[in-house]
Amino acid sequence: MPDFGKLIACLKLHYGAPKLPPAIGPFELVLWENACYLLPDERRAAVFAGLREQVGLNAEAIRKADQAVLFALAKMGGMRPETRVFRWREIARIALDQFGGKLDDILQGPYAAAKKALKQFPNIGDPGAEMILMFCGMAQGLPLESNGLRVLTRVGYGRSQKNYGATYRSVQEAIAPELPRGAAQLSEAHLLLRQHGKTLCKTNGPLCHECPAESLCAFVTAVSRRPK
Repeated sequence: MPDFGKLIACLKLHYGAPKLPPAIGPFELVLWENACYLLPDERRAAVFAGLREQVGLNAEAIRKADQAVLFALAKMGGMRPETRVFRWREIARIALDQFGGKLDDILQGPYAAAKKALKQFPNIGDPGAEMILMFCGMAQGLPLESNGLRVLTRVGYGRSQKNYGATYRSVQEAIAPELPRGAAQLSEAHLLLRQHGKTLCKTNGPLCHECPAESLCAFVTAVSRRPK
């Protein structure tokens, strides 16, 4: 049987304590999620820093920002920069129209209502909304993106299925009894699993011989048993 606590401890020993995103609060975290597309975290951070320095990380500033400035920053974030600019404007519009520019207020209400509010924004589904709330100190379970989900299914949690949602639900059910309760610990686990999936436990050609959690992993055991 896998051991979630041991897995996270192994990853932390290998990678060190992860850093939280530079975004603070739900509005900035929504922007962070929309900063770039299919690019490394370093590029995401550069785009986000550009928005902070050249525009301002609040809804009114983005609404009033010069289109050329936004477009130049959006080009740093990968393909279809015009779509990215539209999404930034839309994020600002929703924040102003629906929340009076004070998206932080959702953190004072029920978790379900806060999650529903965040799902109004571009590119924010259930896992994204749960992740943002977790980084803001509100957590119910462990939100996962594709890298973290892959790590956990390979270790032996849940069952990998053709339907992504079904895989996600099976992993969530499997890990639930072992999860820490605090948002800070869950955030750390989320970030470590994501980093491991991006660096060693890749989709293709996972570097199992370098994995700090090799002894805990069902995937490694299955591969080692295959006839040569």
